[in-house]
Amino acid sequence: MISTVLVANRGEIACRVFRTCRASGIRTVAVHSDADENALHARVADAAVRLPGAASADTYLRGDLIVKAAVAAGADAVHPGYGFLSENADFARAVTDAGLTWIGPPPEAIEAMASKTRAKELMGIAPLTDVTETDLPVLVKAAAGGGGRGMRVVRRLADLDAALTAARAEAASAFGDGEVFVEPYVEGGRHVEVQVLADTHGTVWTLGTRDCSLQRRHQKVIEEAPAPGLSAPLTEDLYGQAVRAARAVGYVGAGTVEFLVADGRAHFLEMNTRLQVEHPVTEAVFGVDLVALQIRIAEGHALDTDPPPARGHAVEARLYAEDPANGWAPQTGRLHRLAVPDGIRLDTGYADGDDVGVHYDPMIAKAVAHAPTRAEAVRRLAGALERAAVHGPVTNRDLLVRSLRHEDFTSARMDTGFYDRHLADLTSPAPDPLAPLAAALADAHGRSRFGGGWRNVPSQPQVKRYAMAGEEHEVRYRHTRTGLTADGVRVVHADARLVVLESDGVRRRYDVARYGDRVHVGATTLTALPRFPDPTAQHAPGSLLAPMPGTVVRVAEGLTEGTTVQAGQPLLWLEAMKMEHRITAPATGTLTELKAVPGQQVTVGSLLAVVQAP
Repeated sequence: MISTVLVANRGEIACRVFRTCRASGIRTVAVHSDADENALHARVADAAVRLPGAASADTYLRGDLIVKAAVAAGADAVHPGYGFLSENADFARAVTDAGLTWIGPPPEAIEAMASKTRAKELMGIAPLTDVTETDLPVLVKAAAGGGGRGMRVVRRLADLDAALTAARAEAASAFGDGEVFVEPYVEGGRHVEVQVLADTHGTVWTLGTRDCSLQRRHQKVIEEAPAPGLSAPLTEDLYGQAVRAARAVGYVGAGTVEFLVADGRAHFLEMNTRLQVEHPVTEAVFGVDLVALQIRIAEGHALDTDPPPARGHAVEARLYAEDPANGWAPQTGRLHRLAVPDGIRLDTGYADGDDVGVHYDPMIAKAVAHAPTRAEAVRRLAGALERAAVHGPVTNRDLLVRSLRHEDFTSARMDTGFYDRHLADLTSPAPDPLAPLAAALADAHGRSRFGGGWRNVPSQPQVKRYAMAGEEHEVRYRHTRTGLTADGVRVVHADARLVVLESDGVRRRYDVARYGDRVHVGATTLTALPRFPDPTAQHAPGSLLAPMPGTVVRVAEGLTEGTTVQAGQPLLWLEAMKMEHRITAPATGTLTELKAVPGQQVTVGSLLAVVQAP
């Protein structure tokens, strides 16, 4: 039997595997980069081994170092998690060659399905080779890996070469493999997948369907099980194709077969030979622990003849440190507090006080709700996220709540173009007008030794300014004999952490937390502004500032100071949190300054270039 498991991964998935191992009495070993030295997964493991460096290519993609770490720590098994080397057949072989148990499918199965081009050939589907106008739109896709990296939609033939170059660079950085291919892009389809589980005794389970249609940049945001609204014949076809794919490669362990469903037909996409990020919704519906089953299968145990019955519905939302209203730009900083109401499963790789850095994926956590019906599960998750304490970097929390309550989602009319159509509405500001007042009153109490500042003579109102939802808000209140007052609002209670206000006969409670100039009032985040603006130097018009911390990976070929550029022309590319972000010219003009060079590390607001309009 397995006694010690090393997880060849980081963050949320490492913590999740460790949780099952602890419950099973199995010792745990973490590996960590220098950037992750104090990360939660390195802290909670029984032992941890350093992988020198910060970049994925030097750490979590170094199979040789990970195998050495497993041997040195006395592990007898390796679980790959997802991403990084989880679908690398050579790594799986290296693990078994070292005498360790590989908690995953055979290397030959990984090899057969790891390349999406070979997987499609196995299923009788040929990728596009010579793309013409009649083939458009097409999707450029990394042959290895997943998670939306190395993917580009091309709608104009003139954009194909640039998309291929960008996808290759992103895929090579994320997966160590720059191979890409081109396939037709199906508009208006749903992303549906089937969870499979197979043992070494010939049994293959299909554990229902999942719908993962709500995606940004081809990376999933909200997932659910089972996929709603599928006909019985279509569901059986999905199960049949999934079992056929698994049996075709002699699959063992947990895997997922992915499809694009359109016009009542299932189009095979790929088989992921690993655990999926969204596996918790399947666990909730079937009442199983997929990681525990992976371990049992790796130990040689047989599955029951039939899987357990499905019960109810589950929905998962991925909480990202990113700004959806600003091109999904990743965010960094201290995560001061993360908490959700009871009854919600929260899988995370962070604890209160941890820092969200620039080197890896910006996902903070996954929140999962399970209920007897879809409507109840969706409502439960939306309400929990709305009430959650998420204090720290900007996140997509508001977007998740609005998405779950959007009519197209609640009525199961979603597809992969959901955010293309609805992002503007879903990110339009809807601030609570009383939030700035609650912040000001809490601040007044916190700064006063006696919780008030009343004087016996009339005084001018106190004035505070906050930035909220991109706008400036000014708050005025007074200290009186009876306490704090504000025009038209009754202050029922105010202290540094809790403010209760009554307006138009309605009483509302606000939990307040302040960290520096950032103030969290319930689900609203504000920035406290100085009383007198700081007269700092302004950047020249046309300045391009780094929207996020990251690394300059490329500068457009031939770009030098004095070059004439066109509005929207790509000038340079930043890599942050495993994604490439294109910086374009804001207007047609002359490039008067170019500060960015490949390999340069930049912080938010760093000057990259200046384009001077005529």
